[in-house]
Amino acid sequence: QVQLAESGGGLVQPGGSLRLSCAASGSTRTFDLAGWYRQAPGNNREFVARITPDGTTEVTQKVKGRFTISRDNAKNILYLQMNGLKPEDTAVYYCNSDSVMRTQHGYWGPGTQVTVSS
Repeated sequence: QVQLAESGGGLVQPGGSLRLSCAASGSTRTFDLAGWYRQAPGNNREFVARITPDGTTEVTQKVKGRFTISRDNAKNILYLQMNGLKPEDTAVYYCNSDSVMRTQHGYWGPGTQVTVSS
């Protein structure tokens, strides 16, 4: 079974930056499709960004031009660089992968809290 651990969240002022990391342990596969999701209080979990094994990326329009997803395939680590943060980015951020979603239905890591406020 794969375990996911998100880190790097915190409290920042509007316009600030954070870099989130996601480490997977117990993984049996590499070069898996992976992505970031977030959930704000009172809202459903929503897609933020995804990256294919060969590095092709896609981000939601809400963060386009501000967030960048990347990966280190050798170390099995996923990153999310967040610049120009806005209050509406406040949420718990989660990572996941195609293989985990397909084999461990309903599983999510603990997430990492991002709070953007003055």
